[in-house]
Amino acid sequence: MNKIICVSNQKGGVGKTTTTNALAMGLRHKGYRVLCVDFDPQGNLSFSLRADNRVELQNSIYQVLKGELKAVQAIQHTELADVITSNMMLSGIELEFTGKGREFLLSSALKSVEKLYDYILIDSPPALGVLTVNAFSASNVILMPVLSDLYSLQGIVQLNETIEHVRARNNPGLVNAGILLTRFNPRGQINNVIRETAADMAKTFNIPLLRTTIRTGVDLTKAQILRRDMIRYAPKSKAVQDYQRLLDELFERGVL
Repeated sequence: MNKIICVSNQKGGVGKTTTTNALAMGLRHKGYRVLCVDFDPQGNLSFSLRADNRVELQNSIYQVLKGELKAVQAIQHTELADVITSNMMLSGIELEFTGKGREFLLSSALKSVEKLYDYILIDSPPALGVLTVNAFSASNVILMPVLSDLYSLQGIVQLNETIEHVRARNNPGLVNAGILLTRFNPRGQINNVIRETAADMAKTFNIPLLRTTIRTGVDLTKAQILRRDMIRYAPKSKAVQDYQRLLDELFERGVL
């Protein structure tokens, strides 16, 4: 069974795009067929995966949602992954699409390509508007990367409310894979407090707290800037190894 996984947090800078990229690389190295859908108007995932997301090309997820292209026509096959790109035009979608059923646009668009892939990964925007609701409605699984600080943890409340709303109205089978702590320093005293706080919140909202944490890694950032496969570029990076452990944990938990 193919699975659609959405990596989401309404806050920017939490490692959402990096996590999507890392999952894509890890799954591809395991031999799975993977499609990445860049659903963030900033288009950072598209860039890091060597896709061309210039607005003038008119071949992004924006055109797919508008019905101008079929999803399969928008797929770019790069050296790193198969990608449906995003661009800044997507940011105006809330004003453009006001009709009934607009929260199912992405779900409908992806149905035609689901059987072509084992996994479809969606990098959602750093907001909780109609784009994110579309991403949640189209997905089987949501993964929540959260920066290892108290302010980021507070955002879990609002994010979880949106997940519960979509689950109740649009997608009853939606699974929350859990909270992933990013930029985590296992030796830092404050991060022990962060982990305890995250565990309390996870228990309160009945959300898994993943045992894997992601450390900061310069090589991880370099790989994305240079548009390289992070596993081949920096196999000894602690952060890259953390993401490989994350993949193993998600398989172990049965969410992948």
